Amino acid sequence: MTSPPQIEAVIDLEAFAANIAALAACAPTSALMTVLKANAYGHGMIPMARAARAAGSPWLGVATVDEALELRAAGDTGALLCWLASPGASFGAAVEAGVELTASSAEQLREIADASRGASDRPRVQLKVDTGLSRNGARGPQWTELVAAAAAEQAAGHVEITGTWSHFACADEPNHPANDAQQDVFRDAVDELSAAGVHPGLRHLANSAATLTRPSSHLDLVRVGIAAYGIRPDPTLTYETVLTPVMTLRARIAQVKRVPAGAGVSYGHQWTAGRATTLALVPTGYGDGIAIAASNRAELQVRGERVPLVGRVCMDQLVVDLGDGTATRGDVATLFGPGHDGEPTAQDWATASGTIAYEVVTRVGGRTVRTYKGLA
Repeated sequence: MTSPPQIEAVIDLEAFAANIAALAACAPTSALMTVLKANAYGHGMIPMARAARAAGSPWLGVATVDEALELRAAGDTGALLCWLASPGASFGAAVEAGVELTASSAEQLREIADASRGASDRPRVQLKVDTGLSRNGARGPQWTELVAAAAAEQAAGHVEITGTWSHFACADEPNHPANDAQQDVFRDAVDELSAAGVHPGLRHLANSAATLTRPSSHLDLVRVGIAAYGIRPDPTLTYETVLTPVMTLRARIAQVKRVPAGAGVSYGHQWTAGRATTLALVPTGYGDGIAIAASNRAELQVRGERVPLVGRVCMDQLVVDLGDGTATRGDVATLFGPGHDGEPTAQDWATASGTIAYEVVTRVGGRTVRTYKGLA
């Protein structure tokens, strides 16, 4: 008989599918890409890819070539884009596997073309323009150089340009002037590409926040990442679309004990009991992705009640103060979930840790067992 997991992330695939449907409805004339980078934001890339396809997502997106090849090895055959690669990436293998690649410079485009010589198909390449995020992508004269390289490589039959895209810097602030500015730069970049005789292919700019709040940016395709997992791109962002957090993180209590007033808890005695109280030991810690910064700030739920995390988060353990409440070994302590039953949310933990909810779910790992419920 298999024992229940000590630390478990329960992933609700029905909620995931409902989120994808709701996001698709925000951009009904655009195709939708579900982003699965970084192990699907901590939710498990392969199961979430299958669930996304079952939910009708025509495109999947990942950051690296290795992530794309892992999806192909797991049996995914649909439209798939990756966009972040250092020199020497496995471009040839990606082309053979039918993965669409992104070129962010003329040099990278030529490397993709050279690495794919002898492949059965031409590389399908999308071009990334830096419209103001100042991260990846070509900008200004570099974009002009990339456009010229794309025209030459496509005319020579070395590549097929299938898309043109960029990424917002401030879409979670709908009124930020950078949003209009980036759309203007993107439009000009597409016009420059067309003027060079290269069809831009699929044009895409909208991320989760823009999908939810900025219809003018939806274009041919929208890329939904964190919103697909039910988490607000920013806690202050307002929209009418109903999204449900997909992950519930919980652990089984390993020990319960009564301690006297004055008892210090965990390393450095950063918390001391002000009165006699009951403590419960929860067997998860920073080795599993729980932020030390949440020490003495976050809450968990035990037997339907929120209880404070007290003392410093350790590698494998954290402690909660039950006060005069009761619990027994094996009881479930919920760190976060959708919040429907009063439990903390990933955003609550982000606030307690001084970070963003993206990081809270993405860093879940270590010994955490992922359990999937809902869709087959």
